[in-house]
Amino acid sequence: MLHARHDLKKMIDNDKMLMPTFGSRELREPVPKYELPKAEMRSRSAYQIVHDELMLDGNARLNLATFVTTWMEPEAEKLMSETFDKNMIDKDEYPQTAELEMRCVNILSNLYHAPAEGKACGCSTTGSSEAVMLGAMALKWKWKQRMKAKGKSAEKPNLILGTDVQVCWDKFCRYWEVEPKFVPMVKSRSYSLNAEEVIKLCDENTIGVAPVLGTTITGAYQPVKEINDALDKYNKQTGFDIPIHVDAASGGFIAPFLQRDLEWDFRLKWVKSINVSGHKYGLVYPGVGWVIWRDWNELPEDLIFRVNYLGGDMPTFALNFSRPGNQIVAQYYNFLRLGFDGYKRIQKACQDTAIYLSEKLEKIGPFECLTRGTDIPVFACKLKDGADTNFSVFDVSEMLRHRGWLVPAYTMPENCTDVSLLRIVVKEGFSRDMADLLLDDVGRILTHYKDQPGYKAKRAETKGKVRC
Repeated sequence: MLHARHDLKKMIDNDKMLMPTFGSRELREPVPKYELPKAEMRSRSAYQIVHDELMLDGNARLNLATFVTTWMEPEAEKLMSETFDKNMIDKDEYPQTAELEMRCVNILSNLYHAPAEGKACGCSTTGSSEAVMLGAMALKWKWKQRMKAKGKSAEKPNLILGTDVQVCWDKFCRYWEVEPKFVPMVKSRSYSLNAEEVIKLCDENTIGVAPVLGTTITGAYQPVKEINDALDKYNKQTGFDIPIHVDAASGGFIAPFLQRDLEWDFRLKWVKSINVSGHKYGLVYPGVGWVIWRDWNELPEDLIFRVNYLGGDMPTFALNFSRPGNQIVAQYYNFLRLGFDGYKRIQKACQDTAIYLSEKLEKIGPFECLTRGTDIPVFACKLKDGADTNFSVFDVSEMLRHRGWLVPAYTMPENCTDVSLLRIVVKEGFSRDMADLLLDDVGRILTHYKDQPGYKAKRAETKGKVRC
């Protein structure tokens, strides 16, 4: 018996087994953690083990780092639970889910002012990262067609980006062998992309320019119209046809409702495609994005595959194949449930809370906001230059985590790595009351460090792309 207990303790010490976290009448023995159990167990026991482990995750409602939706209405959740077993790729078997997908594409193309005389097209994706890949692939193939028509080499494509793009753009360039040409961040132009600098990097091998409507670094819109107008002039002078793909992962569900006069979409001549995340400000749980082209001519036929083993000739253009249709159903539910006025009301409430929180933060502490939530409901702040503090934004982020708040701290991209930021994403479900609770906790943190004059501020431990 002593030997058996010793062996059990050794296995637990080696982290090979999983012990239950409470004295259950059924879960009195450890179960394997990294290998398949030999025997079955009761469904409620398996549920309890997994449920208890997940309590160690952060609270999604207090996650001010993520852009993805963390709350939906009960009716939407019910629809999702009823349809998660439907494989959206099986369009013959689930024709109505396919119909809802096409309705969503049409709603978005109209929202983004696709030309009435054209034939806009698009598809759902697992998120904006996949949508970016598809949109950028179309840019590359269209460029290859143009180069082939000129009898020129298509061996060295490049893409113009800001250094503040999301990491999915770096992935595209590496995976599809496209040279990224980065416009560096500069403090004097508010850390934003600049049309003049974009044009300096353009040449005959440029497959496109990818401005972001609401960056993950600061939440700011990049000047799409300014870039479009500069490209229009440049293309006329050179005879090139360099297009724009707008990464509207977040802003694509904000600008149409809160900044209706802002020209960033298909109203602009050189905007050929747009991606947007349904699971961000589209208000759907994680798992859905969209890519829209202004016309079928912008989507090369070579990229479309057709399969018939599912029960009919089915065109498909995606990096994924099988996936549940419930996010598409939930997106259509939101469109139907909220309409234009409902989206506008929710996004305005988020923006008002973001502006309120950014203003209050500057008043209670040595913070300076680079953005205030006036574009997408996201803002970033840093410690004021010359502020006499014994803490850093990394200390504030860590202390907030002790109270359950997830607020990221990070350094800016290259050329501005001496600037460290806190970023707060305001989404539906984050109320004014919760904003006040956050401010109270920040106040307590400032008092905590004031009472420890000998404390030495923490610095960034790692550097890299900001994730969302």
